[in-house]
Amino acid sequence: MSVTIATRESPEMVRLITKLYARFVLAGFALVPAYLIAYLFFFQDPTLRLENHLFHEIAIAAATLEGLFVTYVTWQCYRSSGEPLLRWLTLGFLGFVLIYALHGAFTGMAHHNIWLFLLYGPASRLVMSTLLLVGLLSYNQPPDTVERRTDWRGWLTWMALFLFVDLVVAGIAYSPIAGTLAVRLSMEGGAMILSALNVLILLLRRIRTPLMVMFGVSVTAFALSSLAFILGRPWNHMWWLAHAIFAGGFFLLSYGVVQAFHTTRSFATIYSREELMARLAEAMGRTESALQELQRTNDRLEHLAATDPLTGAANRRQFIERVEAEIERARRGGAPFSLLALDLDHFKAINDAYGHQAGDTVLREFVQICGDAIRPYDGVARVGGEEFMVLLPQTGLDAALTTGERIRSMIAGSIFGTGSGRRGEVTVSVGGSQFGRDGDTIDTILRAADERLYCAKHLGRNRVVVG
Repeated sequence: MSVTIATRESPEMVRLITKLYARFVLAGFALVPAYLIAYLFFFQDPTLRLENHLFHEIAIAAATLEGLFVTYVTWQCYRSSGEPLLRWLTLGFLGFVLIYALHGAFTGMAHHNIWLFLLYGPASRLVMSTLLLVGLLSYNQPPDTVERRTDWRGWLTWMALFLFVDLVVAGIAYSPIAGTLAVRLSMEGGAMILSALNVLILLLRRIRTPLMVMFGVSVTAFALSSLAFILGRPWNHMWWLAHAIFAGGFFLLSYGVVQAFHTTRSFATIYSREELMARLAEAMGRTESALQELQRTNDRLEHLAATDPLTGAANRRQFIERVEAEIERARRGGAPFSLLALDLDHFKAINDAYGHQAGDTVLREFVQICGDAIRPYDGVARVGGEEFMVLLPQTGLDAALTTGERIRSMIAGSIFGTGSGRRGEVTVSVGGSQFGRDGDTIDTILRAADERLYCAKHLGRNRVVVG
């Protein structure tokens, strides 16, 4: 016994609730760094420090190598698709690497010139967030030309600009204003504001493709890492957490780039699950229609392959297949079946007198009359010019004689059109055989039917001979 549970919620309501749930989960995941920042801010001693120069240098070196790799992959995607967003994303990664690498290179300067060590971090994040914002504003714009994608002068100009930023930061680090709070706060705060602006634009423009969702979560992490850097102090746990948050966002954004590389090499043409399901349903509908049309075509081809094109009767191949099937059935169950061989009398004279078109008309009308004279499951086939066969399943020779006589009399009593305005009389000679009685192979029963047909011809035509 089956039990059906009825619910009042409609599928649309469930769909809406699950979509809202998914968005809350995504927002909660993106804000996980905020919970960690709040925990350290309220419950940890800010004076606790973990100053490990070697670990910091190794971490920055690994981040630099990863950044170079991701920059190259993003550049390859841009060269393939020409998407402006990917151009700015490539520049964002490249600018970050060329500036952030010095943050690790000058780790040993932490006790000599703390600002030469510290300022390259916020400078790299400010440059990257600026370029990501410009890239987001170019989302869905037409692709760049091939010439622009392959022009090295533009890339070299940007690299020179990033190296100039390195020199400017070094100059600031050795200037009297380096120790003021405004310098570091303006860089880190600017990076935080620009990253937050990225998220706001994504929400306002309702850009929800999978890769752009990764983009949004990543820049959220960048904004929160800048907040943690502002709240932290060099080498304390908040400062290390800020590094980890930024690394998490960077890893996620690089994963999106790799996904683009392995699929469409574009951020704009990666589809959401809903879009994929809709496109899949559309493709499945087209496939189903194509399969149905193919089936109809195959059916037509099978019909044409098994049918005489002039009369619509089965052809010789189809007739032989049906006889072989009846032989197998008769051998299993013992039920008899019979064959009738039919030949139109003096058909050549009709062609000579009225022409071949008139002969074709006679053949078509002959098949129609035969179809009216036999049972629905009997079969008539054209096996030669004016030669036909009739298959009579589950029919003995006596019943076959009756059917043959019915066909003969209906043909003899019909007036056939000749296509010339004149009417012609047609007769038919018939020979019959029965499986088992006249042989147990297709050749023997066909031969028996043919011999009796010739006998009917010799006896004067317009007659049926079955024994």
